[in-house]
Amino acid sequence: MRIVFSLLLLCSLAHGATCPTGQVKNEATLVQIEHTWVRVVEQHDAAALGCILADEFEEADFDGSLINRSTILASATNPSHGHSELADLHAHIYGDVAYVRGIGVNSESGRPSGKTRFTDIFVYRDGRWQCVAGHDSRFPEAR
Repeated sequence: MRIVFSLLLLCSLAHGATCPTGQVKNEATLVQIEHTWVRVVEQHDAAALGCILADEFEEADFDGSLINRSTILASATNPSHGHSELADLHAHIYGDVAYVRGIGVNSESGRPSGKTRFTDIFVYRDGRWQCVAGHDSRFPEAR
């Protein structure tokens, strides 16, 4: 029942509703948030993405630059033909802090465009998981 409730909250998140509260503090919820994150980016839903990203969110990108929340949210509304599939997701919870590590297999207009290993750090506050930091590393291109 708790998982169903959590999934219902995440579904309302994907439709631009107010940010969910009462999220379950388990690994399955964090994995579902990662899948929701990919979906709302592809749907250009900046409001739903804003519910996932904490105000202080920063991501270390491939080139070493830091990207803040406002930049991520602004780019979420840009048209794109990109798609990501997630694999090898593992969530680990330590009280009110957690991280999720996984692989993103990316494509652009139906063509493979790269593979990344990512780690996202979450804090549980205000009754929900909020991502405070992330890091992406590209896999070397196959030759």
